[in-house]
Amino acid sequence: MPPPPPPLGRGRRRAAQAFDEALDDADLMAARTALVQGRWQNARSLLVHTGDDWDRRGHRVTVLARESSCAAWAREWLLAEPESADAAVLLALAQVRRALHGKAKPVRAREACQAAAARAPADPTPWLGLLMLECAVGSDQDVVRTFEAVRGRYADHHHAHHLMVARLAARRTEAGPDPLHEVYDFANWAAEQAPADSPLAILPVIAHAERYRVLAAAGHEPADPAASGHWTGRRARQVMKAAFDWWLEWEQEGHPRRLIDLNFLAHAKFCEGRGAEAAALFHRIGRHATPAPWSYPDRDPNTAFAAARAGALGTA
Repeated sequence: MPPPPPPLGRGRRRAAQAFDEALDDADLMAARTALVQGRWQNARSLLVHTGDDWDRRGHRVTVLARESSCAAWAREWLLAEPESADAAVLLALAQVRRALHGKAKPVRAREACQAAAARAPADPTPWLGLLMLECAVGSDQDVVRTFEAVRGRYADHHHAHHLMVARLAARRTEAGPDPLHEVYDFANWAAEQAPADSPLAILPVIAHAERYRVLAAAGHEPADPAASGHWTGRRARQVMKAAFDWWLEWEQEGHPRRLIDLNFLAHAKFCEGRGAEAAALFHRIGRHATPAPWSYPDRDPNTAFAAARAGALGTA
C-alpha cells in the first residue's frame, strides 16, 4: 500500500521542499518505504542487486540505516538469515546512526561494524560506517586508520573522501583563511590519484566549501557566502573553473552521489558570481537539492537554495 499523500495547503509545500537523502534512486526509495513498514525483504533484494558497486552500496546502506526502525528490522533479518553480510552491514550502520544521535554507545556501534567487516572482508561499507563514527568522536589516528581501511578496499570511495575532507577542514581553525591549509592538499592529492572519470575530480570544490563552513562558524568569514572573498580569490577561481570544465565533459551520469557534487559546484559558481554556469548546474540538479552546502555556515538550506536558483535562472 503506498503512503498517504501529504496534507493540502502549507504542509504540501513543505513536503515538496523536503530534502531526500535517497536523491534520485527510485529503487532505494521503494526499499526504504518497505523497510519502514517492516518488510526487510525489499532491502535484501536491493542490496543483492547492488553487488560490489561500492559507491552505490554505501549510499544505499547509509540511507536505509537512517530510518529509526532500521536497527530493529535488521536484527529480525539477521534472525532469519544469521550469515547474511547485508543484514550485518545494515545493522552496523544503523547502530552508527544511533550512536551519533546519542541513542547507543559508540563501543556497540564499533563492535557491529567490526562484525560486519568480518563477514565481508572485501566490502568497504562496514568501514565507511566506522569512519562516520570516528570522524565524529574518534582521534585523528583512528580516523586516518579507518579511512585507509576503506581505501584499501576501494581507493576512490566517494563518501569516505567527503568525510575526510569535512574532518580535515575543521583542523587549525584559529589560523583563519589559509590557502595552504592541509584540506586543500588532501583534496588535490585525492583528485590527482583518482581515474580521469572519477567524481573525486570535484573534491577540491568540496574542500573549499567545507573550509568556508568552519571559518564562517568561527567568525573568520561572513555568514553570507556570496559576500565572502573566500569564493573569488585566485586559487578559488582556478579550482572552480577546473571542476566546471571537468563536469562539462563528464559522461558518467549514473553515479549514485553525483547530485551532491552538483549542489556543491552550483553553490560555488553562484558564490563566485558565475550565474550562467550556476544556471546550467541548477537545470541538471532539478528538484534534487541537498542540505550541504546550502546550509553553510548556519542558514536555512531551503531558502538559500531557492534564492540562489532564482538568481541564477533569472526568476527572482
